[in-house]
Amino acid sequence: MERIVRENQRFVRRVVTDDEARAELADEPFKLELIGLKGGSAEAAEGASVEVGAGELTIYDNVTRDGETAWKDLCRGPHVPGTRLIGNGWDLTRIAGAYWRGSEKNPQLQRIYGTAWATKDDLRAYQHRLEEAAKRDHRKLGKELDLFSFPDEIGSGLSVWHPRGGIIRGEMEQHARRRHIEGGYTYVYTPHISKEDLFLTSNHLVTYRDGMFPPIVMDEERDADGRVTKQGQDYYLKPMNCPMHILIFKERARSYRDLPMRLAENGTVYRNELSGALHGLTRVRGFTQDDSHLFVTPEQLETEATRVLEFVISMLRDFGLDDFELELSMRDDSTSKWIGSDEFWEYSTNALRNVAVASGLKLTEVPGEAAFYGPKIDLKTRDAIGRTWQLSTVQVDPNLPERFELEYTGSDGAKHRPIMIHRALFGSIERFFAILLEHYAGAFPVWLSPVQVVAVPVAEEYGEYLDGIVAALRAQGVRAEVDHSDDRMQKKIRTHTTQKVPLQLIAGEQDRSNGTVSFRFRDGTQLNGIPVDEAVARITGAIAARTLVDTAEDLA
Repeated sequence: MERIVRENQRFVRRVVTDDEARAELADEPFKLELIGLKGGSAEAAEGASVEVGAGELTIYDNVTRDGETAWKDLCRGPHVPGTRLIGNGWDLTRIAGAYWRGSEKNPQLQRIYGTAWATKDDLRAYQHRLEEAAKRDHRKLGKELDLFSFPDEIGSGLSVWHPRGGIIRGEMEQHARRRHIEGGYTYVYTPHISKEDLFLTSNHLVTYRDGMFPPIVMDEERDADGRVTKQGQDYYLKPMNCPMHILIFKERARSYRDLPMRLAENGTVYRNELSGALHGLTRVRGFTQDDSHLFVTPEQLETEATRVLEFVISMLRDFGLDDFELELSMRDDSTSKWIGSDEFWEYSTNALRNVAVASGLKLTEVPGEAAFYGPKIDLKTRDAIGRTWQLSTVQVDPNLPERFELEYTGSDGAKHRPIMIHRALFGSIERFFAILLEHYAGAFPVWLSPVQVVAVPVAEEYGEYLDGIVAALRAQGVRAEVDHSDDRMQKKIRTHTTQKVPLQLIAGEQDRSNGTVSFRFRDGTQLNGIPVDEAVARITGAIAARTLVDTAEDLA
């Protein structure tokens, strides 16, 4: 690679036909397979979209100074003009086995990972971020802190939540539920499985079949000889909650006075992800969406979208995220895949643009990235080490109301079609949990910590004194416990520091005599001689304020 960089080989792009590409790459069976995917399911095949896509097919040649082609390969590009521009800001990072196109049914290959940056300093900064990300890897922290696991007996991409992880998840869900109810949402519950008719009407069985689990045949009847006397019915695990929320809207007649109608659900859905694509809690086969669907009149669209975006940003700030930017995905006129009138697209896109601009956040407009039926706003956030995550989406959808023939009676007495807004706040609870776990490196704010306070007696005789303080904390709803183990005090402190417990209370003879307690924090700092009533008030105050308490200064 160093030699190739020094040679400054030029990258020359060529547009080729499928037949020309097949002739040039006749000895490359995997490349031939990718060519066969062009214009079809290439986007769904792992890695295929990098080399082939729905547009023209291109090959890039590495051309040496004497005009010889040193290498050529399928690629959509773009490339830098020559290899010298890569400079010395690159590195090979790792080698790993990988199944061809991410499927265990295919051969296993060797994948070489690398990275390239404008300068050596940029590369070093990236490598530092990788080191920090490795320390924060939610899969590693999940095991160390006993939060969740993926038992082989259950299957790939299916998580179980341990007691401590369940406490954090419960706090997340309960806080979100309170905020939703305050915001005018109503919680609903829907089943995990449905007859195929629902997903035919919603079109998921046409556009999303590959992402759904195979059907389960139910209600089939056979006679004593095994002959089918009644045909069975195909049922599917739901990949999305929206069709069932639509049926709730459709259950009875609706008036304009019923709108906006805001339905919310923590609904578990199932996606048939390739095993090679699974990654901890961020890419799983069964996950819970904090899903909301709003049914509005066209006149309510901009106002309601504004409420939704403000609500989403406010909620994410509750969890300690505060660096946001927006993307507005719009249609473009270069293709004809869009449905709906020009008037609808103009009105709904302008409505979302107005909402995004009014937020004051950085806005990037992305033509051509809208769903085929309507525009959307995606909210992105940066975590503690600068990584960008896409979280919430606000999607305008006139298509499903049309497919399900939804109606409401307007103030004019006529029937009208509502507009539907899809809104996922966390995206999925599992993925958002993983993002928070890495953002905080496992050291959650007090209100989310599975154990909020551990009391450590200087000697066994002071355990009873701390029992009384912990009882007072528990009476206030604080998750607190006393470490009565036989370990020495210093080992207890190290153990609970390793477990990321935010607050440790330490008491000896002086504290017992004076009715006080000493705080020890995650960074090793202490606050000594705090009266018990004041200590309880400080702890409950930090929990109510949802603050991050890592140092003595944070609780001063």
